[in-house]
Amino acid sequence: MATLSYLPPVKPSAIALGTVYNHAISLAILGPVFGETYREAQRANSKEEFFKSKEAASAASAWGSSLVGSGVQTYAVGALINATGTLTYKGAAYLGSLVFLASAAPSFISQLATEKRPLDQVAVTVLARVAETVGLSVFLTWWGTRTNPFD
Repeated sequence: MATLSYLPPVKPSAIALGTVYNHAISLAILGPVFGETYREAQRANSKEEFFKSKEAASAASAWGSSLVGSGVQTYAVGALINATGTLTYKGAAYLGSLVFLASAAPSFISQLATEKRPLDQVAVTVLARVAETVGLSVFLTWWGTRTNPFD
């Protein structure tokens, strides 16, 4: 039987609360998807008809993948906090900034330079991603991520 002992431990409550925090931020971005789903539900004649619709399947897929992604990202940031020994909010903000720059910044540069998306649309997405990375790392530092803080 394979063990996961090589994965850094992160306090389960930190993973749970961080997942809720991060998922809430993600849902702000997915709002238009759920808005269309709500309108489709109002137009449907029955629950069965709605649940068979494309919008319901799309919303369920977006919600589920966002929830799983939030959990994975929360664990990864918590493990980084533990691995680097980050104890201060300033250190957590730096760590979150590095995660943001490594994971999200390239796509925003592409959206502005190549895709020519409107600046306000990109700015809203940037703010949400900063909240998902910098905000998450500060939140997790506040809550605590170590399973045994005396180790």
